[in-house]
Amino acid sequence: MKTVSCMNINEAILYSAGAEKKQYKKGDIIFRENDYALYYFQIAEGKVKLNNYNDEGKEFIHNILGKYQSFGDSLIFLNEQYPMNAIALTPVEIIRLSKNNFMELLKERPEISLEMNKCLAQKLYYKSLMIHNLASQNPVSRIKGLLDYLKSYHKEDAPYSYLVEITRQQLANLTGLRVETVIRFLKKMEKEGILKIENKKILY
Repeated sequence: MKTVSCMNINEAILYSAGAEKKQYKKGDIIFRENDYALYYFQIAEGKVKLNNYNDEGKEFIHNILGKYQSFGDSLIFLNEQYPMNAIALTPVEIIRLSKNNFMELLKERPEISLEMNKCLAQKLYYKSLMIHNLASQNPVSRIKGLLDYLKSYHKEDAPYSYLVEITRQQLANLTGLRVETVIRFLKKMEKEGILKIENKKILY
């Protein structure tokens, strides 16, 4: 089973519902932890990371998303605050649609609502698997669980078909491991044929 690449609604449909395109520079904050969800966000260009920080200031990255992916979808249905930040990892163009207009769009086009339900269900499934792996004391299980989760957002299933576009430090932040541990166990995983490293790029 592949994760639906978050929601990817046709741009023309979004604009017809009143969406606007916003541009962000690298490092710009799209929304902050504890903000209320006011928009549906879909990436037209660039990459966005979802993160937060613990009391000691250490960053934890929840996900890194790219073109045609959306984020913060589930909070649209709740009157709750975001549990994380959304930050532009590169220069980013985002299509955003107000919460009220988005809810009207779902009423008018129930097929979009059905796809969103499917997307959210699959994300919950893969996140439960990832949480299980992250609870392991085995660094290989943690790293592999994360890579399985990230690869689930991409079309190809074949071994080594997924180019991991995040840094070793970001892998460490996502898994709660030290970066030195990540580097050491990536080499171990390469020797075991779990992944390949070519020109410092990870292929999974």
